[in-house]
Amino acid sequence: MNRLIYFVGYLLRSFHLHGIHSPFVFSLSKDVLREKSKFYAFDEIESIRAKLLLTKKKIKIEDLGAGPKRHYEKSISRICRDSSQKIGFSQMLYRICRESKPESILELGTSLGITTSYLAKACPSSKIISIEGAEEISKIAEINLKKLDIHNVKLVQGSFEDQLDPALNELKKVDLVYFDGNHQYDATWTYFEKCLEHAGDDTIFIFDDIYWSAEMKRVWNKIISDDRVKCSIDLFKIGLVYFNPELSKQNFTVYHSANFNLSYSITFELS
Repeated sequence: MNRLIYFVGYLLRSFHLHGIHSPFVFSLSKDVLREKSKFYAFDEIESIRAKLLLTKKKIKIEDLGAGPKRHYEKSISRICRDSSQKIGFSQMLYRICRESKPESILELGTSLGITTSYLAKACPSSKIISIEGAEEISKIAEINLKKLDIHNVKLVQGSFEDQLDPALNELKKVDLVYFDGNHQYDATWTYFEKCLEHAGDDTIFIFDDIYWSAEMKRVWNKIISDDRVKCSIDLFKIGLVYFNPELSKQNFTVYHSANFNLSYSITFELS
């Protein structure tokens, strides 16, 4: 129910293009976030997703994310449906990456490698490190990257607590960070702080599921209120954070139709 309330609030706050008075955000919205061009890589990656969605085999998972730590089995199709970034936002991330041309990318939460593949295909010359906590999921992601002939991604299996510092030290500077793992308040804030130590003026932080829970919504509000953040864009499913000092301190809520194509559907929470 909370997510439905959050979604209604997002719709009421969100600007269409005529309501955006920042030249930077207007241009980003018009030329990148809402751009509709198709790329060959989209079909390649979505063919992998389609096969995963049909794979009923169950694998063992150790959950290192939000909530109590536990071991359980889950089908690959269910993991793909629940944990992989949805098509509209995956392709949006591709366009953001293609436009910003980051030389180094850090992804917290590989899952089955769908989003990883979009990032890698958008920037084939970038150095990418992606961290995944679940060993069996990481193995499948590695297979998917090989199928797509992706060679610029280093997959790291382990907890964010253990692997984040080594990854940051290896990259030295991060140009784009995609946060899609532990959605707890304290953990997300810690990852934000650590990654910020390696960020520059042109770095982009992208947070997934900013309305996943009241806890995640609270830490998102804390992040965008931070004086070091110069511009943030709330797209409901994801949030974008910019640090360029030339930007005026503003937080935007921008409407995007991709939210109406989310397979988890906001209305499921009513059932």
